[in-house]
Amino acid sequence: MEIKRGAVVTAIAGRDSGGYFAVTEISGGYVYIADGKKRKLSAPKRKNRKHLRMTEKVIMLNNITDKKLRNVLSETAHTP
Repeated sequence: MEIKRGAVVTAIAGRDSGGYFAVTEISGGYVYIADGKKRKLSAPKRKNRKHLRMTEKVIMLNNITDKKLRNVLSETAHTP
């Protein structure tokens, strides 16, 4: 499955492993991810694609706030 903007991913490496994030931008072999809490939409983290695992959820990032992003990601984390 190809990583695209708005995809919900989980980090599998690094100090943020196990966390859920939304892909905000794709640039070469890297993607920029945000969770709305530690990594805001205004300052996303650059992460290697190899260190991410895709989920089946995709969200629309148009006119979304950090609070809405946190709520969507927490719902994703708590669903089996």
